[in-house]
Amino acid sequence: MGTNYYLSSSDRCTHCGHDAGEELHIGKSSGGWCFSLHVIPDRGINSLDDWRKLWNELGRVIRDEYQTILTPAEMEAQIVERGSRDLSKVPMGYISWEHFHSVNGSKPGPNGLLRHSFCAGHGPGPYDYITGDFS
Repeated sequence: MGTNYYLSSSDRCTHCGHDAGEELHIGKSSGGWCFSLHVIPDRGINSLDDWRKLWNELGRVIRDEYQTILTPAEMEAQIVERGSRDLSKVPMGYISWEHFHSVNGSKPGPNGLLRHSFCAGHGPGPYDYITGDFS
């Protein structure tokens, strides 16, 4: 289970609430994993710094999939203030951490989190760069 985050313009239809402008998928937060930061190279979005610039543009709004609005600081906290998986116990149904990693495409990451093995790269903090459609 996880939560997806989106960046849109503040232009919304007054009748239905649909976003009248462009919406970009920022990424996904999943418990116990590094944040999946969506990078879109053909749009010039290759890092957290690129996202920060977009968040701070006038008229931009950050929302999660439940339509909760976040400030840029709250969004950044979702990405960089992560941690706390208990690595002393192998998850139920797995014979070892190696078995878990091979089945789930993961590897050990910072702050007791799991990193994605198949990604475009790892950020300097607890986030991975992910391309394509994965929401």
